[in-house]
Amino acid sequence: MLIIANFGGDLIKPIMLFCSDQVLRVKASNKEQINKLQWLETLEHLQLDFWLHPSNPALPVDIRAPFASLQAVKAFLESHHISYSILVEDLQAILDEEKQEMASNRQKERSGSHFNYGAYHTLDSIYEAMDNLAAEYSHLMSKHQIGESYEKRPMYVLKFSTGGSHRPAIWIDAGIHSREWVTQATALWTAQKIASEYGTDPSITSLLDTMDVFLLAVTNPDGYAFTHTKNRMWRKTRSKVAGSSCIGVDPNRNWDAGFGGPGASNNPCSDSYRGPSANSEVEVKTVVDFIKRHGKIKAFLTFHSYSQLLMYPYGYKCTSPADYKELDALGKAAASALASLHGTTYKVGSICSTIYQASGGSIDWSYDYGIKYSFAFELRDTGRYCFLLPASQIIPTAEESWLGLKKILEHVRDHPY
Repeated sequence: MLIIANFGGDLIKPIMLFCSDQVLRVKASNKEQINKLQWLETLEHLQLDFWLHPSNPALPVDIRAPFASLQAVKAFLESHHISYSILVEDLQAILDEEKQEMASNRQKERSGSHFNYGAYHTLDSIYEAMDNLAAEYSHLMSKHQIGESYEKRPMYVLKFSTGGSHRPAIWIDAGIHSREWVTQATALWTAQKIASEYGTDPSITSLLDTMDVFLLAVTNPDGYAFTHTKNRMWRKTRSKVAGSSCIGVDPNRNWDAGFGGPGASNNPCSDSYRGPSANSEVEVKTVVDFIKRHGKIKAFLTFHSYSQLLMYPYGYKCTSPADYKELDALGKAAASALASLHGTTYKVGSICSTIYQASGGSIDWSYDYGIKYSFAFELRDTGRYCFLLPASQIIPTAEESWLGLKKILEHVRDHPY
């Protein structure tokens, strides 16, 4: 549903509403039911949004169903004896709470409160926080524009360095899928953590004494801005697709790694649309060009949500990477460290074995490019709140994720290649 709203005299903008939309958790019991769900996913007139895609009976399938399609979807599931439960009773009610909480936080910050890392923020607010961090810790970090998005928004990387030229480095990014708000928030918290604890935390200190860290907190700035102004559930970029009225490309199906293979759609209206060609999205090409120019990136780490997974290549094929044993052991050590704080459990494995086959993903590209330590974190949760994780969980998520991330960073520091 669209509603026309006026924002304080600004241009009148259409806002996507999700009144009485529900999120269903579907559990297939066999391959035949998986096939039925995959067919359901192709029915465009229902306007279903698959948050977790059908792949095998061991994994749940989460579907956002618009109110107008709810009865048809439930009748379909029941007629094929596919069990389901309701994860979210009314999506708009949750979004309204989230919006009110953000407004309250903005009011507090305007009245003089410090930046709240435990709240969700707009793109402008995140960029302002990055400026403030870079100014406060100018001896250690700096902000660099590495490119701009399709809609000409700047793409900023925070560089952490203690000096020296062209040192080996770590790459960390977040928010490639714009609706995964806990990832951008976690990345910004991580930036503050690294900057504030250099010199006191032995691990951070020893890492930055030998390596640089580059952190891209908002990989898809157009999509992220769109989630704040028009459609909270937007996943893709905002590029125009030739010959289609549909907008955007899934930027994590657009990398040159098995491009166009399984798990990526050729339908421009799909949320997993791969794009017309590898690196067609300027946001993806910007990161690729940066990595290639640098030439000494030793780890490529990316934050997604949700599902609580820690994954390594491959996604575009179901064979193990050459460094499988080391990556699997390191992933399990990182998951164990992460769980030590709040007891949050993560499943570890390759993309293909852990969730489903998906081509054109970033860590498959980085690994094939020669960056051995390539990992993707799927942050909280496992389905209670999905993409709508309450702001109260940002700090716990970031704190525990840091312990897993630090385990990987220490390993990269101690095992140069």
